[in-house]
Amino acid sequence: MATKEDLLSDVLRLPPEERAEVAHKLLLSLEEGVEDPEAQAEWSAELERRAREVLDGSVKTVSWEQVEERISARLGQRR
Repeated sequence: MATKEDLLSDVLRLPPEERAEVAHKLLLSLEEGVEDPEAQAEWSAELERRAREVLDGSVKTVSWEQVEERISARLGQRR
């Protein structure tokens, strides 16, 4: 079995996209079995509230293109 140093050395030689995938899977593995039932209930309630607001028209959605433009504009202001 490889040591953690060997594994890290191997992973660091991967292309950036593959390193990101490994990092993501490692982070997800830390969350397994740590679910908080109260937090899950709160997230469910929040998602339902937001969905109702969209369906009843009390909030207006925007396209990804609009969001991307806003983000780009804000980032441009900071430079």
